[in-house]
Amino acid sequence: MSQQGYVAPPPYSQPQPGLGGYPPGFGTPVMSPTYGHYGGASPTSPPSQPTALKSAAPYGTPGPLNAPPPTQNNLHNGPNFSGNFMQRLPGPPPGATPTSNASPSYPPYGHSSPLTNNGPPPPVHQMTNQLNNMQIGGYGHPGSGSSQMPLGPGMQGPYTSQSHLPAPGPLAPGPHVPPGPTNNINGLPSEPRLPPTSMQDGIAGHHNFQSQIPGQPPNLGYSLQNSGNYGAQLPGPPMSYPGAFPGSQQQMSGPPQKKLDPDSIPSPIQVIDGDKVSRAGQVYTTNVRGQVPPLVTTDCTIQDQGNASPRYIRCTTYCFPTSSDMAKQAQIPLAAVIKPLAVVPQNETPLYLVNHGETGPIRCNRCKAYMCPFMQFIEGGRRYQCGFCNCVNDVPPFYFQHLDHIGRRVDYYERPELSLGSYEYVASLDYCRKNKPPIAPAYIFMIDVSYNNVKNGVVRLICEELKTLLDRLPSEDNAESSAIRVGFVTYNKVLHFYNVNSNLAQPQMMVVTDMAEVFLPLLDGFLVNFKESRSVIHNLLGQIPEMFADTNESETVFAPVIQAGIEALKAADCAGKLFIFHSSLPTAEAPGKLKNRDDRKLINTDKEKTLFMPQNNVYEHLAKDCVAAGCCVDLFLFPNQYADVASMGLVTMLTGGTMYKYNHFQVHTDGPQFINDLRKDIEKQIGFDAIMRVRTSTGFRPTDFFGGIFMNNTTDVEMAAVDCDKAVTVEFKHDDKLSEDTGALIQCALLYTTINGQRRLLVHNISLNCSSQMADIYKSCETDALINFFAKSAYKAILHHPLKTVRDVLVSQTAHILACYRKNCASPSAVSQLILPDSMKVLPVYMNCLLKNDVLIGSPEVPTDERAFQRQLVMSMDVASTQLFFYPLLLPIHTMDTKSDAAPAAVRCSEERLSEGGMFLLANGICMFLWLGVSSPPEFIQGIFNVPSFAHITPEATLLPEVDSPHSKKLRSIIENIQNKCEHSMKLVIVKQKDKAEMPFRQLLVEDKSLLGGASYMDFLCCVHKEIRQLLS
Repeated sequence: MSQQGYVAPPPYSQPQPGLGGYPPGFGTPVMSPTYGHYGGASPTSPPSQPTALKSAAPYGTPGPLNAPPPTQNNLHNGPNFSGNFMQRLPGPPPGATPTSNASPSYPPYGHSSPLTNNGPPPPVHQMTNQLNNMQIGGYGHPGSGSSQMPLGPGMQGPYTSQSHLPAPGPLAPGPHVPPGPTNNINGLPSEPRLPPTSMQDGIAGHHNFQSQIPGQPPNLGYSLQNSGNYGAQLPGPPMSYPGAFPGSQQQMSGPPQKKLDPDSIPSPIQVIDGDKVSRAGQVYTTNVRGQVPPLVTTDCTIQDQGNASPRYIRCTTYCFPTSSDMAKQAQIPLAAVIKPLAVVPQNETPLYLVNHGETGPIRCNRCKAYMCPFMQFIEGGRRYQCGFCNCVNDVPPFYFQHLDHIGRRVDYYERPELSLGSYEYVASLDYCRKNKPPIAPAYIFMIDVSYNNVKNGVVRLICEELKTLLDRLPSEDNAESSAIRVGFVTYNKVLHFYNVNSNLAQPQMMVVTDMAEVFLPLLDGFLVNFKESRSVIHNLLGQIPEMFADTNESETVFAPVIQAGIEALKAADCAGKLFIFHSSLPTAEAPGKLKNRDDRKLINTDKEKTLFMPQNNVYEHLAKDCVAAGCCVDLFLFPNQYADVASMGLVTMLTGGTMYKYNHFQVHTDGPQFINDLRKDIEKQIGFDAIMRVRTSTGFRPTDFFGGIFMNNTTDVEMAAVDCDKAVTVEFKHDDKLSEDTGALIQCALLYTTINGQRRLLVHNISLNCSSQMADIYKSCETDALINFFAKSAYKAILHHPLKTVRDVLVSQTAHILACYRKNCASPSAVSQLILPDSMKVLPVYMNCLLKNDVLIGSPEVPTDERAFQRQLVMSMDVASTQLFFYPLLLPIHTMDTKSDAAPAAVRCSEERLSEGGMFLLANGICMFLWLGVSSPPEFIQGIFNVPSFAHITPEATLLPEVDSPHSKKLRSIIENIQNKCEHSMKLVIVKQKDKAEMPFRQLLVEDKSLLGGASYMDFLCCVHKEIRQLLS
């Protein structure tokens, strides 16, 4: 274990008995996972040999001798770094050329040269194995529960490229001299280190984990049973998992040992900051195949030059393996996260609209791909070869144009479909329902007027807000007013429809009592233009709260409400959206009646998956009817108790709608959040009656789709509506070999109806590299997109598999991905070192965040509705949203500069970053906390809350007072900027240190051990490392 050098183990990727080709002991043998990864390699595939790569020169400089341990920086409550800040990216390869003459170039991104493996591998980050005296649940060989690892010399200094950090041992008191730099293989002195060009990951310290006293009960992992550890139970004595639940016994065996400095392990904050340093504020051009874009957290200007902007499409890797055997070996998911209607900033060019008149878009005769930059014109421009299926097509006479000296059409730059990655076509009648132009969509507001909604003020608040919000209905850029028509329904056990025809002086109510056969009691006057019927609508909105003020009706219906909306849209022959404001479990006698099935005893059993599934098939059939009618459902839920989100929210998710949930709603605390959500929801850009098709070049195909979508077949993604916040994640699999020369092409086509009733076809194209070298695949990966895929595939899988199996597969796949890199791409090194690819160095921390999320944690303390709610939200999230959701933003507010426009630098999500003298803002896209230390600076307390001291602050407030002070203005500006980037409005919760309200805040400090049972980042890293070692041994 202590010897330097690398012994190639047998190929771990060969098929083994067990889960999906994994070795025995991984997962559950009886079940083959069908989500999120490849199975084992073919029995006939040759053993994979480790690729011999020359090590890159190490980066960074060794620390000074006798250096003191890193000190805590009082200002940022983080580490002090000496020396130059190391950027994330290495320098450009020799011979690289600029990507564009007109815009700045980017260091290593963007130059597509023949993909060989002659050069150095991408920088890797290695960690010391920290498993001394430690037993880890579900990992290791049989009988290894009590084995101890030999201790090595002290740890080296900062992270370096291809540096090796041997295992630490207990240190005697007194000064310690770190060893000098050593050669990667034999421990000899290495060549001098280069100036830092790779991001610094902090200083390594000394650490030995606590281990159990023999005889004590084992620590529990992710579930309340012994089997709930990350890994599957292996033969041998039971072993403990480090992420124990509160109250379990974890005690030292042997003398006290020093803890590892957390700054010595990869940090998402440093990765994010490193990318900002190198790429923020620049122009990113998309003219090069397979280049990796800036991270979602980096602000830059994107210029479309032939591939779709990363605002529309992000991939898990921008270089696909050439063969399915390679893909199975690496187990890196091949997927794209597509956000077709993403909003682009004002400084970027909006989508061009192409109109070919009655002819419609030009398409390949064989595969039906649309004209795009990947089509090759031949024979003087009279024909073109499809880039997707290689079919040769005739060019229509009206579209003919001559070619220039390099074989490109002379009108190349005049036609968006030839020169840009994204553009829109005006669709011809062939693309319309019944071959006739569509009618502008309608919005129907359906208000639950049962006792709960009336009593808590929801009904009055909705009616007051709609009077102003209806003036803000979305419209096309050049339209004077919105073409959207509106209608109104109230309901409890029966439905009330309203005639708001502009000719009436007062609105008229019509009641439908037959819930089994819902029908529309009026045609004319139900859906109207708001401006024309403004006075009648205002009268109605004023009368509704008074009409139902004294109601005692507490029972409600739900499915008939949606059915009424479908009937109304069918009668009007248009698509539309239902805004449903609902209070409670629908218990009234009617189709879709639900019962309370909130049974926490099912948690951590095989029946737990039923909690995420609808009670009956009524809502699935309803969703299918909605999609067929182009009827999207947005649900605003105001529950005081269990409401069965899994059943009611299914229609919302499958129709491309959005759910908003306000538990124990109170107007004065939750009203602003609800109003902001409703305003955003009404105003956002949206397309209706949408169908999306993803086409690929030969050699691979889309196999699975995740999102707020409905699918009647294996290829057409149907959405009653798709808005600017929704994303669909698509997984691809090989069906043949790919070529390094032609690469991999993806085209996403979305057919939809605009808000003014025009049928359009939106096309996004992207080209990716292909390589037979494993190192090329790894260095082109994007961890944020990987986590988006893993989250959605896992959340889909929990409907069919036990949560433990899903968690086991996620951990196992993480280990397989990293072990494959170690085996095939990294320089030879001691097995005791954990080696992470540069592009994936934060994969373990993000994966641990996913496993600790409320959905997968399997804790009875998390409400069932909350788990179902979060699951449905994540299924439609884009990459930026999942990144923030799983690794929240934590800002030290006490360090903010009131004279600067910039927000304070984010810190890692760990309790170690908090300080009694600090104030911290935490946001994850769903909720927001302002944590106040007991010794918060008095000037901040006075400036922000307008009170003299910490003791005078009332945590009940959910809005900051508008104090005319620099501190208040700066903090409110920071909060507003964060809110504007999120789909959901976040309610601010003020948390005072040592208050009971700290629990939900601390649950989001995701690098720490979870209060509900999840492992800390450090402990999870050790688990993954042990599993990697087992795979390689």
